[in-house]
Amino acid sequence: MSERVSTQYDMAVVRGFAISSLIWGAVGMLVGLLAAIQLAWPEANMPPYLHFGRLRPIHTNAVIFGFTLGVVFAGSYYGVQRLCRVRMFSDTLSRINLWLWNGVIVAAAVSLLLGISTSKEYAELEWPIDIAIAVLWVVYAVNFFGTVARRREKGMYVAIWFWIATLLTIALLHIFNSFALPVSLLKSYSAYAGVHDANIQWWYGHNAVGFLLTTPILALMYYFLPKQIDRPIFSHRLSIVHFWSLIFIYMWAGPHHLIYSPLPDWAQTFGTAFSIMLILPSWGGMINGLLTMRGAWDRVRTDPLLKMFAVGITFYGMSTFEGPMMAVKSVNSLSHFTNWTIGHVHSGALGWVALTCFASLYYMIPRLWHTKLYSLRLAEVHFWVATIGLVLYVTSMWISGVTQGLMWRAVNPDGSLTYTFIETVAAIQIYDVIRVGGGVLFLSGVLIMLYNVWMTVRQGTTEVPAPEPGLGAAAAVAGGE
Repeated sequence: MSERVSTQYDMAVVRGFAISSLIWGAVGMLVGLLAAIQLAWPEANMPPYLHFGRLRPIHTNAVIFGFTLGVVFAGSYYGVQRLCRVRMFSDTLSRINLWLWNGVIVAAAVSLLLGISTSKEYAELEWPIDIAIAVLWVVYAVNFFGTVARRREKGMYVAIWFWIATLLTIALLHIFNSFALPVSLLKSYSAYAGVHDANIQWWYGHNAVGFLLTTPILALMYYFLPKQIDRPIFSHRLSIVHFWSLIFIYMWAGPHHLIYSPLPDWAQTFGTAFSIMLILPSWGGMINGLLTMRGAWDRVRTDPLLKMFAVGITFYGMSTFEGPMMAVKSVNSLSHFTNWTIGHVHSGALGWVALTCFASLYYMIPRLWHTKLYSLRLAEVHFWVATIGLVLYVTSMWISGVTQGLMWRAVNPDGSLTYTFIETVAAIQIYDVIRVGGGVLFLSGVLIMLYNVWMTVRQGTTEVPAPEPGLGAAAAVAGGE
């Protein structure tokens, strides 16, 4: 009997990450909805703990590091074992990874609720939690690279390359951005100062988006889309060109967050130039994903997972065109500090990241419990509810942002401002209300998914089904594939 057919993959850790990520996603999006309500109706702020200033970082940490990173962990643990045709390097490290990650998310939520924060975007957690994150990441890296080193499959599919880029770059970003001088158990000060601190922060912040919300999600697309559509990726060569060009260019685009700041003008221009260059590799990935569906678009009409992949990849293309355009100084002078930026972020976060994560989870969960998805109809409802909510959210923020920018820059003949700040706030309130409606719909989709997944788990089993007579051990490979 060959080694290949006797491999027993570790799916327990994948199940843990899959369910945990969904729970953190629902919590994070619920907190985000409450924050949106507070922007539309300020009286909904509830100090000292439940006001916008504390809820907003809880929302971003829960959806980025809880939901998205949880799906990345689940997808990478699921995919790397199959692509390497070996079990994970260490079951113990897998369990430590799962429980330490959940512990960090709980610690993050509690500390931020109490107002314990470094006030650095996407890096608000204080130094003890930062150290725990570093330990968590080392555990994940050792387990992942140990598995790759023991692989039985000589070639490495592009999804593995994207996960490797995530592992190495997030480690680099987290370590250098988190350099701090502790003054107590719960307080520290950045090791950097002034514009240097800002430059390091947005080198981190932009690349956290690039290497936590882009490269590992592309890995999910490259692995799960071909599996769902049952055909190979359109072009392996394009995927490799996409990978190397994306990871090289992305690292240098961070200064576009600091246009019209004290950062030297040459550095701002440098960031803008690399941002514009990012369009090419990003669209290479989008084209590769969409052309993988070539000849099978009829299936998109009936398959909610393919709908999610198709719309997600389309939003990836839209967001990676819009972002570089917003990095152009003349456009940035209108968009900066406005809700346009919020619309851009959520077109990527909800359109590209969340829909791709949903589709990947819908693919994995029935196979993790050796059953069929409880209801494809509910998954279809989830897709439409989420998509309508997404469109309402993003378009309202686009219109709101342009309105803000134009009102802020309007001046009278004598040079005085035409509008007061409060007039701008009043003008965009209707769009804040529409955003709440979009958020309600998107969260409703997540709750529908939670119910669908719960019913799928109830009807399934974690036991590997016995092979039918005559099929041999190949049918009993753990994971249902």
